Amino acid sequence: MKKRGHNVELMEPLNFLTRTTEELLFFLHRKKTEISCIEQPHRLLTQLRDHDLVPEKLFDNVKKMRSREQKEKGIYEVLDWVEKNKPQYMHQFWRCVFEDHILQLYPTLRTLRNSLLDGTFKFDEKRPDVETPAEEEKSEGKAEKGKEKNYKRKRSKDDRSTEENVDPDLSSASTPSRKKPGKQPPFSSLVKKGDKQEIWKWPIYKTHLPVTCGDKEGTLCRDKMPRGEKCILSQGHWFTLNDFEKFAGKEKCKNWKLSICCRNTPLMKLIEEEHLQCPPMERRKRTCVQKNMNKLFTVSSSESSSEDSETSSSSVEESDAENFQEQGWRGGRTEIRGRVEEEEEDVADLSVFQAPSLPVTCVSLTGTLYKYRFATGIFGKCIRTEEKWFSPEEFVKQEPTLTDGHWKKDILCHGKMLNFLIKKKILCEHLPLCDCQNCSIKKEDLMAQNNDDECYICDSEEADLVCCDECPRAFHSQCHLPAVHGDSPGEWICTFCVFRNSQQWRVSSNMSEQEALDAPVSQYRLHCHYLLLCVYREDIQKVFVEDPRQTVPRYSEFISQPMWLDRIKQKLESGEYQTVRAFVSDFQLIFSNCRTFNRDNVFGRMGARLKKMFEEEFKKIFSIQ
Repeated sequence: MKKRGHNVELMEPLNFLTRTTEELLFFLHRKKTEISCIEQPHRLLTQLRDHDLVPEKLFDNVKKMRSREQKEKGIYEVLDWVEKNKPQYMHQFWRCVFEDHILQLYPTLRTLRNSLLDGTFKFDEKRPDVETPAEEEKSEGKAEKGKEKNYKRKRSKDDRSTEENVDPDLSSASTPSRKKPGKQPPFSSLVKKGDKQEIWKWPIYKTHLPVTCGDKEGTLCRDKMPRGEKCILSQGHWFTLNDFEKFAGKEKCKNWKLSICCRNTPLMKLIEEEHLQCPPMERRKRTCVQKNMNKLFTVSSSESSSEDSETSSSSVEESDAENFQEQGWRGGRTEIRGRVEEEEEDVADLSVFQAPSLPVTCVSLTGTLYKYRFATGIFGKCIRTEEKWFSPEEFVKQEPTLTDGHWKKDILCHGKMLNFLIKKKILCEHLPLCDCQNCSIKKEDLMAQNNDDECYICDSEEADLVCCDECPRAFHSQCHLPAVHGDSPGEWICTFCVFRNSQQWRVSSNMSEQEALDAPVSQYRLHCHYLLLCVYREDIQKVFVEDPRQTVPRYSEFISQPMWLDRIKQKLESGEYQTVRAFVSDFQLIFSNCRTFNRDNVFGRMGARLKKMFEEEFKKIFSIQ
């Protein structure tokens, strides 16, 4: 029998939280600025507030902020407050920040988590603030003589606040930038010409840059831009550079290099200084359209040659604007508008994917995908059927009509491929080096994925769970019927599987309803256990489980003979029922009392649905025609 302890956290892929509190506090100290730059931080703030890590007053102050600069400054103040006032709760803080539903919204936080997982963040580096003033003065005297007096004065200003963080990767102790006083927060939107702290040079922006166009904000993926792909993420969907300009209402500019900026600096400047690479596909497209335009307009050979030389030397951007306009005349504008509208429709439809579990299909197969279990195609058994848990690749292989299926394309959710859910960050693929339990190849972790993480009866994961060896169900020992006591040797099979197996070898013989009711409970105890477990399972809100006189006011004034499920369970296990009729009559008493007390309100309708399910299951298990 497999028994899963409560201390096994299947939903917690954060083994790196074995780090000490001091190390995690240092990690927060280094990454406050980076976290403060995330877009739409409300969900993260709500998560911290709900876990009592941020005071309500501070939460309300940030919630009232409207501009991006205000929000970035507010988030930084929140994180600084946590660092100063909640250092003992660092493990809880990072657990909240790195929960799956938070990581799906914020790529920056996924990058931070990965830096802990793959060891790229170094905890053993020397921290600037551990030196004494005497040591600082001595080291500065060795590094740069003649500037000691000026530097000492600037340090005295910085020491008044612990809010200033300088990443050691950005500068070293011997560079002038280290000495520069940083009264302005690093998330200021104004970048001065010649400033040595341009954010596109910072290591934290090595792969992504914040960009704006008009009133639209987005994140530029630096790796995708040279390939001519959709490289700007804004409001949940990806744009090409031209499309983002359109989306921002700046199509009249006809030049994304000037209209799209990074901290008020046009992308043209970053391309000229070789901080960004221009998409090669656009250059080829410009050449092609230019040739077409030369064919459309009649010009002399001399004019043509001079025009070609001018274009090659100084009119690249003008030709780009003309080409864009020409494409608009030929229907390009309609196509771009169509793509934007299509992506906006996708965003509108994303609400159906917000649930923690999603229905999936693969041709004739059906199952339920649980987001928190998803890791990759191979790892993470995240799709549950009635018979088993499967990884996405295993699920596809169960479909007999697919000989060469691929899980990203062949598994559908609400009509969308899983590849679409991954692109929209609804599902988060784990890195190859991930060492969470979903990606683990340890025998005990793989076995744990074969069963549910919650009790099949009460939907709670508290306390130990006993796992069935034939189906994916798991139970609390007292929720199952009969109750499971202690560790049993060998395999253990739940009542649902035992009943299903017994129906396969039992000789089918139809019974009348009277014969079933008059049958002794001793011969049909398995049927009674199965029936009672089905009702427990169906009573999702646990309305009929406990004595209603203890929870419902004035119940005794209207109901003289109360009955509830726990009472039926007690009578069944103690042998008080002699016949199936007596067992069934107590269920009918529950339904009758419910109808009398609640009539046609929500609880009355709930009781009617439970009564219908009970009667159908009763006829099915006793083969009543």
